[in-house]
Formats: sequence, C-alpha cells, structure tokens
Amino acid sequence: MLTSTTAQHTSCYHCGEDCGTAPIHAHEKAFCCEGCKMVFEILNKSGMCDYYTISNNPGNSQKIKVREGKFAFLDDAGIKQSLTSFQDEQQTHVTFYLPQMHCSSCLWLLENLHRINPYIISSKVNFTRKEAEIVFVHTDMSMRQVAELLTSIGYEPYISLQNLSKRKNFFDKSKIFKLGVAGFCFANIMLMSFPEYLGIDTKEQHLVNLFRYLNLALSLPVFFYSATEFYSSAWKSLKHRFLNIDAPIVLAIWVTFGRSLYEVLSNTGSGYFDSMSGIVFFMLVGRVLQDKTY
Repeated sequence: MLTSTTAQHTSCYHCGEDCGTAPIHAHEKAFCCEGCKMVFEILNKSGMCDYYTISNNPGNSQKIKVREGKFAFLDDAGIKQSLTSFQDEQQTHVTFYLPQMHCSSCLWLLENLHRINPYIISSKVNFTRKEAEIVFVHTDMSMRQVAELLTSIGYEPYISLQNLSKRKNFFDKSKIFKLGVAGFCFANIMLMSFPEYLGIDTKEQHLVNLFRYLNLALSLPVFFYSATEFYSSAWKSLKHRFLNIDAPIVLAIWVTFGRSLYEVLSNTGSGYFDSMSGIVFFMLVGRVLQDKTY
C-alpha cells in the first residue's frame, strides 16, 4: 500500500484517514496520529507489515485515546473468573467482543497475535460475531495485558459482564433440533443399509431398491435442514473472502450426497447416505458439546 499525497490531502499509511495539515512522519510514511504510528511500529517490529498488503487502509484510526488504567478491573479475580472460559495450570482461554473488526485484514492481524506477543498461544476469530477467542500463558501475561494489547493495535474489547452473563446462559436450541433430526435419520439409514452390509440375495433385489429409496428419503432432512448449520457459516466466510473450517465439511457433504443420489437414481449402487448423515451428526455433536463447554 502506498501513501497517497496531494497538495491538500495526505492519507494515513495505517488507517487511510486524512492526516490534516500536520501529518506525523516516520519510517518514510505519514500517519494521522501517534496511535497509528505506534501500531505500525509494533507490526514492523514483529515483521508483520504484510498486514498492509491484504487490503487498502486496513487499520483502524487510533485518534481516540483510551484512558490509562481503563482495564484495571480485569485484575479482579472474580471478574477474570467470569470472563474465563477455560483455565489450567499454564493457560487461560478468554473470548473478547471486538466491534472494530471489519475486514479480512482484521482477521489476519488478530489471528497472528502470537507474533506480536510470545505469551499468546493462539487466537481464533469468529468473524460473523466479531469475537476473538484468545489463549494466553497466564503465568507470564495477565488478562488486563491482553485487553491492553488488543487496544494498542486498534481493537479495544467491549466488555459487559451483564451481557456476558446473558450470553453464557443462552443456548442455541436449534442445534439440538438439528442434532436430533440428524441422529434419527442416521440411525435409520444405518438400519436400512443392513441388507447391503449383509449381502442380500439378488432375487430379493426389489427390497434392495426399496431400502435405497428409503435411505434417500431419510437423507433429505439431514441435507436440507441439519446441515444448514454448516452451510450458513461457510457462506458467510466466503462472502468475506476467506475459508473457515466449515467449508471443507460442506464440500464433503455435497460430494457425498451428489454421488449417492446419482447411484440410486441410476440403479448402480446404494450410495453413501450413511456416511453423509454420519458426518453431519457427529459434527453437530461436537458443536453442541463445544457450546456447552464454552
């Protein structure tokens, strides 16, 4: 990304805002404020200036100053416990809501926090919810320092203990319904597939065909209802020009269902409806357990 300069306008190298009449110059670049310059220096020191090649003006303006000690309340043991989703002898998991997150550059930067601070083990971003789950070494870094680090690079966490409590008590019942439908269909498809598993005699081929079409019918609710949990997530990620973990799951579901549909309609085989339903069922089990745990 190049700094654009005209007679009346100089764009900030970090956020793209107008630098006004007194731009701050450093490293042969112009910045609108000391905050943007500091973020650039942090990224430059960590060898992360590729951040500026992902999109034009990827950063957030740092003109708004955050008062010193704003996150001092995170030193309180009770508050830290409320925000912690998991903790052991060495590491702590915390999820912060980051309303400034807006593009693929934000995603890249936030998932590379470990390159800025070695005490951050990993950071996983949920782009659609504007949340980042951060795992850090609490023996060397405090939760307050994590929040201050995020703020220093332009992603001040929004922390509301009242909203957090409501969110922890909330559970997505639609996943339970989808899991129930997938489990019912998966079990019955397995049951209907026993003639194939046991090698039924060809003189009873009419029963084989019957079971194949019953399996096809049972797979439809799984494909068109239960699997939508993964379709929506994969589609949202594609709209923002990145692939999340649900994209290969969706591909596996579609390929398996398409191949199975072809085999049944062409009378060349029984397909893989049991495998397709099993993928959806067990992945949903994992999602439900994950929601309950975190």
